[in-house]
Amino acid sequence: MSMTEFQQSCYNIVTDPNLSPKQKSNLLALAAENNLPYVDLDEETQQALNDRVICDMYEGHAPYKPRYVLPDYVKFLKQGSQWLELNPAETFNDALNLLIIIYHHVPSVTGMPVYLGCLDQILLPYVGNLTEDEIYQRLKHFWIMLDRNLPDAFMHANIGPTDNIICRVILRIDRELKQVAPNLTFIYDEDITPESLLLVAIENICETSKPHIANNNMIQKDFDGQGYGVVSCYNSLPVAGGGSTLSRINLKEVAVRSKNIEDFLSNILPHYCQLQLNLIQARSNFLYNKSNFFNSSFLVEEGLIDPKRFAPMFGIFGMAEAVNILQEKANLAGRYGFDEQANELALTITQLIAKFINNHTIDYAWKGKAMLHSQSGISIDRATTPGLRIPYGQEPDPVTHIMALYKHHQYFTSGISDILTIDETIKNNPLALLQICKAAFKFGFREFTANISGNDLVRVTGYMVRLSDIKRYKKEGSRINTTFLGSEAADDTENNSYLCRKPRVISHEQVMGNR
Repeated sequence: MSMTEFQQSCYNIVTDPNLSPKQKSNLLALAAENNLPYVDLDEETQQALNDRVICDMYEGHAPYKPRYVLPDYVKFLKQGSQWLELNPAETFNDALNLLIIIYHHVPSVTGMPVYLGCLDQILLPYVGNLTEDEIYQRLKHFWIMLDRNLPDAFMHANIGPTDNIICRVILRIDRELKQVAPNLTFIYDEDITPESLLLVAIENICETSKPHIANNNMIQKDFDGQGYGVVSCYNSLPVAGGGSTLSRINLKEVAVRSKNIEDFLSNILPHYCQLQLNLIQARSNFLYNKSNFFNSSFLVEEGLIDPKRFAPMFGIFGMAEAVNILQEKANLAGRYGFDEQANELALTITQLIAKFINNHTIDYAWKGKAMLHSQSGISIDRATTPGLRIPYGQEPDPVTHIMALYKHHQYFTSGISDILTIDETIKNNPLALLQICKAAFKFGFREFTANISGNDLVRVTGYMVRLSDIKRYKKEGSRINTTFLGSEAADDTENNSYLCRKPRVISHEQVMGNR
């Protein structure tokens, strides 16, 4: 019997030998959602989406949950949950048990929680008289549970900025286990965090390429007293809220459609910024007015999230290609990341987009605005560099790299991540990497991320994968949901694969010159 296109798609999912039953279930649910009519769009916005000049990140045709949800876990542990029939936590074991339960009820675009909370701050009130060894045993079991029960590399835990026993034990466990999940951000604050703790985090990076390090002094200025969390691919979002939706502009495609630099800046880019805003507004309207999520979720009812604390994310990618195309159209030889004039053009583009966002109020948005995000790519991107990154394989030395990009970071309030790929010789001198990190923050980096060559754990766009899992995937599949994304991203080694990243040696002169 012949099948419809939709039936064939579902059939391909259920017969895929590399997918587990749970993974098939998740993909079937997405296929069903994408068989629905798309949210209402005007003709121009729909055409831009069809052409993928703007991209909805394949969130689904009818968004029935926010993309990223960041519950107030501190409040949850203090009050318990009537919906889940849970009393408030009294002991450390209570706290871990309650967290394990609620994580299964926190939605996201992946179907799994992307935010586990700032765990040391959440758990410290429940330590009591436990010894370090007792804390270690409990947290190690907890860490293993997270990876095995919620095997998704977009799931993200935060620690820091204070020096405390939970923070140090989590760093110890993450270094020992070398798990894909959870991804980890260490929140660093130069006024609070001792250098000895930062060094522990840096030593972890040398062994596991984790944690990502966030510059608290810079990021917290964009948020209020309830704070922020770093989730998924390094999205900074309000705690007790989150990210309602994420759309992104392919700046490369915008440049292709422009006559010259002036046409790009004055006409074509503003046009597509407006179309992206149209897409964001349409998806937000459906989420808030049609899906009934905010009317029915116990997370809202119990005060763990506030519908007014969700922000849509206005993403961009392909800056490198856009600048280089515009340079060629102007008969200019300089290239992005290396030439001062090209880098200034990139900064002008960022400032123009940031000004556009600031000048446009949007419904159903925290503070009435979208938040600018340097989107770190998806696995099917080809010949288009994530966010503002310098193309893989062309990266300059770390200091030149930082100097080319730091001026942009202040504008990307919902996150920007660049990945410095460092030669494995850094393991013999982690202090050099520490100094590079501190120098980056001094200049104005919002976030600092490094891959170390030779490690099995690497970042693809922003999430973690194991190279050994990628190698086995096509024969054996993987229990980790995001391995297939890493496999897709690794396939195109000529154009946009993270395997093309160029490891760089940090020299003594670079370190001394940036003290």
